[in-house]
Amino acid sequence: MTAADPAIVLYRALHRERPAPLLVGLSGGLDSTVLLHALSEDPQVRAQGLRAVHVHHGLQPLAEDWANHCAGFCGSIGVPLTILKVVVDRDSGEGLEAAARKARYAAFESVLREGETLVTAHHRDDQAETFLLRALRGSGPDGLAAMRPWRKFAAGKHWRPLLDTPRSGLLAYANQHGLAWLEDPSNEDLHHDRNFLRQRILPLLRERWPQADAAFTRSAVLSADAVELLQREDVLALAMARTADPCALSVPALLELPATRRARVLRRWIEELGLPPLPGEGVAQIETDLLPARADAQARFQWRDAVIERWRDLLHAQWRREPLPAEWNAEWSGREPLPLPGGDLLHLQGAEAFPSPLRVFARQGGERIALPGREHSHALKNVLQELGVPPWEREVLPLLSNGAGELVAIADLAYSAGFDAWLREAGARLLWARQA
Repeated sequence: MTAADPAIVLYRALHRERPAPLLVGLSGGLDSTVLLHALSEDPQVRAQGLRAVHVHHGLQPLAEDWANHCAGFCGSIGVPLTILKVVVDRDSGEGLEAAARKARYAAFESVLREGETLVTAHHRDDQAETFLLRALRGSGPDGLAAMRPWRKFAAGKHWRPLLDTPRSGLLAYANQHGLAWLEDPSNEDLHHDRNFLRQRILPLLRERWPQADAAFTRSAVLSADAVELLQREDVLALAMARTADPCALSVPALLELPATRRARVLRRWIEELGLPPLPGEGVAQIETDLLPARADAQARFQWRDAVIERWRDLLHAQWRREPLPAEWNAEWSGREPLPLPGGDLLHLQGAEAFPSPLRVFARQGGERIALPGREHSHALKNVLQELGVPPWEREVLPLLSNGAGELVAIADLAYSAGFDAWLREAGARLLWARQA
């Protein structure tokens, strides 16, 4: 046995980190087979909780055979197995490999229990490939840091204990223990960038530089160290730009930062909001169009169903929403919640129903409302400006009118004098529940 032996690597890591219980991602290939077998040999791991999950992508004719193989292997070593079937979005625009990965990790997230650790079998060769792929895409230190041994994931953590172990060490372990595994035929398809690196480029590099994989892994570690230092300052800078609304940042505070730090802060903000990663052209457009825009301008940048908009002295980020259809309207008694086209809901709370049904509709233009305590009616446009309703909310705003066609409510933001009096008398309230 050598220092690269997976059993030794895992033994040392387990006694150093003591992660428990463990959920192993099992594909049925060499890497995950070795990982699960080596973990199952440790009585303490079994005692603390060990199980496996296989994601059935359905992308290959033999996908069912892979699931059956995993079931048989887990049965032979006495490890519980969960098999999850997923649907991979082939039209996501991200590529099949990325779409399959997204579906796989969504499946892992769905079964990971509170405090449990997901364990995957990424090894040193995988790390070298990831480092090279990201370097070829022009990544900075965040990308070149490649895969980290630990990260937060869903209700627990994600652990990659074999990142310093070469694939040759896994192969030696499998042969020594007589393990059987399946080879993924898609790994031979050189149309995939990772396969081309694995089959053509890395073998040539190893001929000239035998320690190439270790060198790439070391560079990834150094990049991760640099990123850790940068992130500490990013956190402080982001805190200075925050507002009471987590989806909004202060433009003046952002402009006080150097452009390079500002780009990192914007990316971190978007990541924390759970929106798709902010592309390079997005950072550039924010710099040239949004930050210098007039306070009353409606400058925006859209990408992958997300949007950042400048309004007044703030940048707002959120999922992009379609306006309420101009022709949409519905009669509503208030007895049941009313679903709106964009996924929002209107609720009447504290009363069984309205005295008479109301009509709910999208803004048409020219509406006026008689507010409580005012002698004259006011244009809806002016009321929205006075309330500080941002432009994107105005596009999805439901309006309510009575049988006489009088505007009685601007969602739950403002009411007519008569409707306000009825709500108070009935002890009721209107609630506009926005889609998350």
